[in-house]
Amino acid sequence: MDKNLLGGDLDSLPEEDKQKMSAIIDQLQIRDSLRMYNSLVERCFTDCVDNFWRKSLGKQEETCVRHCAEKFLKLSMRVGMRFAELNQGVEIPDQ
Repeated sequence: MDKNLLGGDLDSLPEEDKQKMSAIIDQLQIRDSLRMYNSLVERCFTDCVDNFWRKSLGKQEETCVRHCAEKFLKLSMRVGMRFAELNQGVEIPDQ
């Protein structure tokens, strides 16, 4: 959640309430970031790691994890851009 989205609404609040709201928004952002990271780890681990014969990943597993993470991050960025488009009412060209 972007603090700037609520900027107009927060201006009318007392300073103490603004700080509380800002802290809540920060906590929500951290929670969402951790949730996304955990989802990425679980998804890529499940899809890519086949066995536990070694301490380290095999070459094929490592490549799979790298591609999985790249896809996940690109998708997340694209979804974020689409939400921004919807919020602004402006269309951003596909990349």
